Amino acid sequence: MTFWNLYFIIKLALFSTGHLQPLWFANIAFALALAMSAPLRSRLWRAVRLAAGLAVGLPLMYREANVPPFARIVEEFGNLGTFSFGYWLELLPRFLPPMLIGIALCGLAVYLIVNRWLRVATFVMLALFVLPMWQGANAVLARIQAAPRVSASANANAGAQGQASGPLDYNATLAAFRTKESQRQVSFGHLSADASEQFDVIVLHVCSLSWDDLDVSKARNHPFLAHFDYLFTNFSTAASYSGPAAIRVLRASCGQEAHADLYKDAPAQCHLMADLAEAGYTPQVTFNHDGHFDNFTQLVKDNVGVPNVPFVSNAAAPVAMHAFDGSAIMDDYGTLANWYAQRAQTPGPVALYYNTISLHDGNRLTDNKLSSLDSYPMRVNKLMSDFDKFADLIAQSGRRAVIVFVPEHGAALRGDSNQIAGLREIPTPSVIHGPVGVRLVGFSGSHGPTTVIDQPAGHLAVAQLLSNLVSNSPFKPGVTLSQYAADLPQTPMVGENEGTVTMKTATGYVVKTPDGVWVDQK
Repeated sequence: MTFWNLYFIIKLALFSTGHLQPLWFANIAFALALAMSAPLRSRLWRAVRLAAGLAVGLPLMYREANVPPFARIVEEFGNLGTFSFGYWLELLPRFLPPMLIGIALCGLAVYLIVNRWLRVATFVMLALFVLPMWQGANAVLARIQAAPRVSASANANAGAQGQASGPLDYNATLAAFRTKESQRQVSFGHLSADASEQFDVIVLHVCSLSWDDLDVSKARNHPFLAHFDYLFTNFSTAASYSGPAAIRVLRASCGQEAHADLYKDAPAQCHLMADLAEAGYTPQVTFNHDGHFDNFTQLVKDNVGVPNVPFVSNAAAPVAMHAFDGSAIMDDYGTLANWYAQRAQTPGPVALYYNTISLHDGNRLTDNKLSSLDSYPMRVNKLMSDFDKFADLIAQSGRRAVIVFVPEHGAALRGDSNQIAGLREIPTPSVIHGPVGVRLVGFSGSHGPTTVIDQPAGHLAVAQLLSNLVSNSPFKPGVTLSQYAADLPQTPMVGENEGTVTMKTATGYVVKTPDGVWVDQK
């Protein structure tokens, strides 16, 4: 039983650190079956027992561990196969830190010594029976202690709303959120016919940036953030992967959709670029990458909402780094400056969707060998400086523009108790809480202090702010910029991936796992 004792000890250790939630009855039955079959003398039957045990034990442990669902792994297998060898080498110590390996080896040595003198299997079996009883007793005690507070809250809700809907009914809260969001939409007026009041709209969609990442990188005080006329400090990107994030931005004119609905057809009025086209803009698209990973180019074409939108080449820009799959990533300023030079050939106002992956995990700079985690502070500071430089280029040209800076999702630089650094399968608040800003370039009036929007907000609020600016140009005389941000729609912070939902609570957040269970997190 030496091997299987270690199996259960590892499970109990992971349970104690919150990385695994055992299915206690399944484990007890499994352990008893192994114990009853232990006295096998035949080498063949021992091999059969080991194979049968692994066929049960490994899927059981995977089911219990805090890891992405197996279906998700299968779905992403093709993308995982594109990772470069260097990126795999970078990921390996994140999944298996050297200190953890050292501790495991020391624990194994201690176990082998102790196992010579004590029947470890007895203690393992005892733990499998005692721990679930201890866990259940704690759950009952917590429920009893919480009952008075829950009752008072329910009564308060009943008095205010005429019904006693329990405050811990997260499924009902999520359903109400879905219903409300499905009914929300932003309408755009037409841009002013006066050329002196017209302006470009430039959406800078940035992969892998959150407020938490700025704090880790000590970049929160970069001058770029102080140049915004409007700053959303409580913005939810909702998604933690690039594909869904791009769809959410391109469909910003409607309320937040469920993740599964992102891959269904949306009403024409939900497409931000189509709304801008109706308002008098010529939509365009450019990236600082080749757009092939996860079929990103096609995803944007499918969701931009306007047929035959030109995708402007980035070939003239210098290569700044290489992605996790070895493909070239172009310099942000070089890409945007090249686009702006070509933009002069288009009469009238232009609406650009620009996507950059300069901050993505696994990127390697061309001039050093730093890991992507170590180079992140350098890359984020350069990105913001490049965008400042691009705004200066527009100002010097004499044209006007509204620049919308919005992240796709965070980089998860810290990681957490359930995810290693760089993994974003669970869209936690630290991953989806992103810095979003809007800047007016070429504005001749008084900018005044930055208008800070600190209410919970999502893409709908950005679309409404853009609608306000387009419908009543801020570039005409006598406007007060803060008026455009009045009464923007609010959106609670709800993160979504396939099979996983997160919602903020008063004490932290909750996660709805793929099997439908809500788990409280701090």
